[in-house]
Amino acid sequence: MPYDTNNIFAQVLRGEVPACKVYEDDRNIAILDVMPQADGHTLILPKVSAENLFELDDDSAQALVLCVRHVALGVRAAFQPDGMRIMQLNGAAAGQTVFHFHMHIIPCYEGQPLRKHARGMAEASELESHADRIRQALAQL
Repeated sequence: MPYDTNNIFAQVLRGEVPACKVYEDDRNIAILDVMPQADGHTLILPKVSAENLFELDDDSAQALVLCVRHVALGVRAAFQPDGMRIMQLNGAAAGQTVFHFHMHIIPCYEGQPLRKHARGMAEASELESHADRIRQALAQL
């Protein structure tokens, strides 16, 4: 199946759909998940048309991992979690719901279960507050 250029993340990358951006470089963008599993749940999207890991070219994959590490350091500084889940899903059977390659950075806390994946929209004001915390933390790195 060919890459769907109208998926929501492709639209975000083209600036057609608003997103709560926390970081951007020439190869990637980091935005908050609008249906977060935890406060500070951040997504890293490469700026290439790849549906999954198997379609991502080596240079984009390398740049993406460096970006994930950088943004994860900012999320960790901003939210001080006990742990952090960094994950990626390939295909509907694995739970992928948007078919543009992306990685999740999810802060985790002892005794606090994660919310369900892709359920429950967050308030825009809450997302902006969380994004500001992450942007401030990234500025200090």
